[in-house]
Amino acid sequence: MARKSRSHPLRDAVGDARNRPGIYRMLDGNGAVLYVGKSKSLRTRLLSYFRARRGEKGHRILSEAAGLEWEYQPSEFAALLRELELIKRHRPLLNVQHKRDGRWSFLKLAPGPAPRLYVVQTVSDDAASYYGPFRGGKRVVEAVRELNDALGLRDCPTGTPIRFADQPDFFSFEHTPRCHRHELRLCLGPCAGGCSQEQYRAQVDTARAFLGGTADEPLRRLNERMQAAADRWQYEVAASLRNRLQRLERLRDEFQELREALDSLTFLYHVPGADGDDRVYLVRRGTVRAVVPMPRGGAERRRLQRLCDEHFGRPEPQSALVARHQVDEILLVARWFRLNPAEMERTRPPARVDALPLSA
Repeated sequence: MARKSRSHPLRDAVGDARNRPGIYRMLDGNGAVLYVGKSKSLRTRLLSYFRARRGEKGHRILSEAAGLEWEYQPSEFAALLRELELIKRHRPLLNVQHKRDGRWSFLKLAPGPAPRLYVVQTVSDDAASYYGPFRGGKRVVEAVRELNDALGLRDCPTGTPIRFADQPDFFSFEHTPRCHRHELRLCLGPCAGGCSQEQYRAQVDTARAFLGGTADEPLRRLNERMQAAADRWQYEVAASLRNRLQRLERLRDEFQELREALDSLTFLYHVPGADGDDRVYLVRRGTVRAVVPMPRGGAERRRLQRLCDEHFGRPEPQSALVARHQVDEILLVARWFRLNPAEMERTRPPARVDALPLSA
């Protein structure tokens, strides 16, 4: 097996690759990208493929590859970002996912005449709004169900036909709700003319405000119902409403923690690079907005300050709503600092460009 690996036609392609950070691309016979990887010791990583045994991922990748390309990066952090960029661009067949932690979830507010809110594990390239990322599967699903019930939002399949009360009906027949939630007053019933489109949209706007941390209307409504049940000595009903209220409060608190976590990932990050290629990353709410060489003098510092004013000066919504193209980068940056907490010592507030050391 070892002799066969050494004679692989791609073995010579490694050539004089150096042990420094970089990314590599495995190509098929047509030049399409099969796999993108990164390493802080590029030569060692590439040579490891030729020692891979049958059944290992490296062996499978090499068996399907007909070409190999690589490029150096100044640091492991730069290689991570470049790897993500290339995976998103080429969508290689053998990159199952970009190391996304499956324990993360998102709240998806699907578009359409009657938007619905539910929990998903992945972010799709569609017109929906996504909130997250956050941890907790079943617990969050239960909290979202409470939010839907409190606001009367539907939880039926996306393809369910919708007919609002103010929608013309030329056949004049009664539309029967497709589930029991409307009868229990847990859904406005947009499938059966139970509400107007304006009424439903108002509840969707309330859900957006709750998830964005600017309104507590669902909590207030549940609290009023709980107090009313207690006043009528309906203690079992009051206890059930209290449990529902607590689940919604935990969801609100988790989203507050998420907003604070995103805000904490806002800084200038100085990363030393190979051969003196030091760089400064402008990170805002977990995404890299710009990257520049480390300033070498006062003039370059002033240019960096102007760049900071441009990227950090504009206000951004302090919500848990994230753009689809930002999700993987937020997870990558958050994971990097979680696994390398000492790297936080290399960060500076955006207003403290003067605190960055000058490059030699």
